[in-house]
Parts: sequence; structure tokens; C-alpha cells
Amino acid sequence: MVSDPVTVSELDLALVHALQVRPRAAWTDLAPLLGATAVTLARRWERLAREGLAWVSAVPGPAFSSSGCTAFVFLRCAPSARERLATRIAELPEAVTVELLAPGRADLMLDVLAPDLTSVQSFVDEELAALPDVLDLECVFATSLYTEGSRWRLGSLDAAQLSVLGRAGTPDGPGGPLDLNTLDRELLDALVADGRMRLTELADLTGTSATTVRRRLKRLTAGGIAGFRCDVAPAVSGLPVSVTFRGHAPPSDVNRLHRTLATLPECRLLAAVTGGANVLATYWLRDIGSVQQRETAACSQLPALHITERALGTRTVKRMGHLLDGAGRRTGVRPIRPW
Repeated sequence: MVSDPVTVSELDLALVHALQVRPRAAWTDLAPLLGATAVTLARRWERLAREGLAWVSAVPGPAFSSSGCTAFVFLRCAPSARERLATRIAELPEAVTVELLAPGRADLMLDVLAPDLTSVQSFVDEELAALPDVLDLECVFATSLYTEGSRWRLGSLDAAQLSVLGRAGTPDGPGGPLDLNTLDRELLDALVADGRMRLTELADLTGTSATTVRRRLKRLTAGGIAGFRCDVAPAVSGLPVSVTFRGHAPPSDVNRLHRTLATLPECRLLAAVTGGANVLATYWLRDIGSVQQRETAACSQLPALHITERALGTRTVKRMGHLLDGAGRRTGVRPIRPW
């Protein structure tokens, strides 16, 4: 089925970029920065969200890199089972992202988040490996995450606008360790589905007060437990091609990745991982012809890097808990619970 044509204005792009920097900013705060009224911004966001072109959601915060476990799983299956298997795996909360790949060494790529290594191993060994359509799988663990989707930006705002957003959005200092209670988990579930849900709506949903919700959210974000990010469909990003490079770099060079590969604007994910191919990088590109260009640029910036695999994404079925259609538009949500 052919999707309806998408019209995205310059104001829409600027609005999305602003929400990538400050996902829960009030429309009244963004209005003077973007040169539009708060009512106009609210209306434009409502349309973008309704059509599945952009959405804000709660995601693991900075503390997750030290307390939780991130893994990438590459699955092989029979060609006829790819869609069926992807749909089934998308229902599993541990598999926060599910991507179909072009024919190659793997058919599906999963991003798996869990509270600890044991939980990931249990999920991979007892759930994924037991699925009847799975022929083989490989699991690698992130040892360092240099950049990921929460830090990716659209590039529609100028330096002056970003400076204002940065000053207004300076986060509180890190808080102490936080044990999540039932209310915290209810709030996180709701905010995974809609990261811009109002405090009053969250209070009604959880049966508490807006003051309590504000206090708990501040603890969750200041403690690095949770963050927020604004995601977009390819019609908004203008980058419909996803490619994941796997490669090897000498251990002494791996920590240079964040100063080289992650600085490239199309870089969506960059991680040091376990295994022989100790580097994993995902880029969003304008066309397939850009794949070779990006690989050449990456290797020129880090000559010691040897690319061993290029996995071309053909469709993202689920991204950080959100279900997507063939055009990459959000159609629904499935809970993620990595906390």
C-alpha cells in the first residue's frame, strides 16, 4: 500500500529539533525561539504525532550504561519466516528495537536492553533461541556506548537557537541511587507510550497528585535513571536508508571512536562491543549510494578500522518500544522495561 504524501514544513523540522534537545519543553517556552505561537506549535505537534511522523518517549537515562546491559542480537531464519519472526519478537519487551535486514549473514538485528547481564543471557538463551523460526543467532554486548538515538539531531536549528535551548535545558546534577517503586514503574510505562504526557494526566492515570508526579520524575531524570527522546519517521529525517557497520579496531584505538566516527552527522549509534568485530556503528543515510561514501569517510578518519560487515536495514519493525509501519511511521507501542 502506498503511503499518503507527507508535507513537512521548515517550522515542523525546527519544532522536532527543539524537542530532540528538550523533549518535554512547554510550548510557551519554545514559541519565542521558533517564531510561532504556542497554539501553533501545539497544533503542529499534534498533527506530527497523530500521523506517526514524530513522537516523544521515555528511554533509559545516562545511569543505564553503568547499571544496565545493552546487547545487539543478529538472527538468522528462513526467508519466508522473516516478517513473522520480526512481528513475534516485537512483542517482547526486552527487544526494544527490531530491524529487518537485507539478505546477508543475518536476517534480523535486535537491540536488547535489560537490567543486567544475567537477564540478557536468559532472554537470548531461553526465549529467542527457543523460537521455532530461529536458525542461528549471535549476541554481542556493548562495553561502551559513545552515541545513540537520544543524542542524534535533525540539524534544523542554528547555533544561536541551540545555545538558548541548551541554557534553558541545563539538567540538574546527578542524584543518588534510586530504588524504583510501583509508582515509578507506572510513570515510566506511561511515558514510554507518550513522553509529553502532562503531569495532571500522569497523576490521574496513577492515582496520585501532580506534585508527587513532578517530584518522582525529577528524581528519575536527575538520577540518570530515565531520559526522553524525540524520534522521527524517514519522511521527517530525509534519511530513509539505515546501515550498520561492524568492524575491528585495535583496542588502543577504540576509545578514539567518539572523537571520529560519532562526529559524522548521520551517525545514529556507535558502540564498542564484545567479539572479534569490536566496533558497531549505525548510520542513517539519504540513499544506498551513500553507504560506500560513509564507509570510506569512516575508515579515512580511523585508518586502523577494518570494516568486516555491512548490514543494510530494509525495515524497522520496532524502535525503542514503538511499532512502525513500512514507511517508518509510528503505529503503536509495546512496553519496554529495562529498568
